[in-house]
Amino acid sequence: MVLTQSPNQPTHAWARAVLQSAQEFGPLPLHTLAGAIPAGLRGSLYRNGPALLARAGQRVGHWFDGDGGILAVHFNEAGAIGVYRYVQTTGYQEEQQAGRFLYGGYGSLAAGPWWQRFSKSVKHAANTSVLALPDRLLALWEGGPPYALSLENLDTIGLDSLGGLQGKPFSAHPKRDPHTGDIFNFGVSLGAGARLNLYRCDAAGQIRQQNSIPLAGLPLIHDFVLAGRYLVFCVPPVQIQALPVLCQMQAFSDAMRWRPEQGTQILVCDRDSLKLVCRLEAEPWYQWHFGNGYELPDGSVVLHIARYADFQTNQRLKEIATGTIQTPARSTLWQLRLDPVAGKLLQWAEVAPVSCEFPVINPQEVGQPCRSTYLVIHQSGTDTISEVFDGLARFDHRTGQITATTWGQGRYPSEPLYAPDGLDPELGWILSVVYDGNNETSELWIYAADQLDGEPVCRLSLPEIVPLGFHGTWQPKRS
Repeated sequence: MVLTQSPNQPTHAWARAVLQSAQEFGPLPLHTLAGAIPAGLRGSLYRNGPALLARAGQRVGHWFDGDGGILAVHFNEAGAIGVYRYVQTTGYQEEQQAGRFLYGGYGSLAAGPWWQRFSKSVKHAANTSVLALPDRLLALWEGGPPYALSLENLDTIGLDSLGGLQGKPFSAHPKRDPHTGDIFNFGVSLGAGARLNLYRCDAAGQIRQQNSIPLAGLPLIHDFVLAGRYLVFCVPPVQIQALPVLCQMQAFSDAMRWRPEQGTQILVCDRDSLKLVCRLEAEPWYQWHFGNGYELPDGSVVLHIARYADFQTNQRLKEIATGTIQTPARSTLWQLRLDPVAGKLLQWAEVAPVSCEFPVINPQEVGQPCRSTYLVIHQSGTDTISEVFDGLARFDHRTGQITATTWGQGRYPSEPLYAPDGLDPELGWILSVVYDGNNETSELWIYAADQLDGEPVCRLSLPEIVPLGFHGTWQPKRS
């Protein structure tokens, strides 16, 4: 079998927000359960994640393979309007019509015997993140160009080349310079020789500059950092074994090998020329996500990283799609400092020992020194093996203090997104979609950014369960 069978009844509450296929809704007004929407919170929240993981009794082979579903919540003077839609990719539409899985993905092989799989490309899942542009929303994925959607109703427009991709991948973690509006991103092309494609787009999303850097082997690169004058990539020692993938005998996820003897490679690129400045070698670790990066007055560069000791995290994420987790994989927040001119690693230290992921900052501080990083965490006393993240926290880089939610068991947040207040520049809000496994509902919770240990200032009811997902963005109201 190329896809796993449907699992037994899940034993943990979070599993219901993964195993049930999402139901579309809206646009419709959202009911306020508690508190009130802040007067300065005007704009739109967008979130993306795997929304459909099963068809005809078969399940995908990895959580990363679920078809993408987008949530939008629009805040205006009258309240909040919610809408949820599947991204209408070509693969999604064909499988909807067939009523079964046809394509392979990150962790799944295409249906049928191996000799029939060569004619089927990997399905574009459009399920990882979003990028809000002035006239459209992009649904982002690792392996190809983005899909464009309408900002209001999330109607799918189609694949978007951004004026120059020519089929190359545009990854799920673009970085927007808050001063210039420039958008930086990358994509890894796998082939006879892997290449790191670098892009610089204008504020409208049109590519204005590109470069390509050769990579050793077939590595896995998920995220990067915009740090002042630099773009920084940490390439972990994970290598894709090409032959079993090319022969359609293994999916990408199953063909990946952890090679700690190779160490982690750090690539520092100039943000203006997109050319390589230096390569550094460091001890092995793995990361999915960075929090931020910036330059210090002495010219050194600081990175904030959710660091894992190894690549066990991939197996853990695979198990999420079954509703039962057995593999431990713990990341904590680390700080790395390097000298890009001398090509030296200067400092490497854990700064927040709590089990955490999805580090997020105020978007107005991207690429600059920041005081706070917001995280999803395992609350104190939570079983960190069998449970997904069940709390939110703020880490203060100046004091080292961690301020966390204390909302009890059975509630599971999404990545905390920072929304600057539109009326008071000193205020900010943290928005997270929370699945409440105690009553099987999804809600949108809004916190004051500096008061995560208190009650949310507002709780909005969502009409359907929104599956646990990955990344999102906040787009302020346009004046």
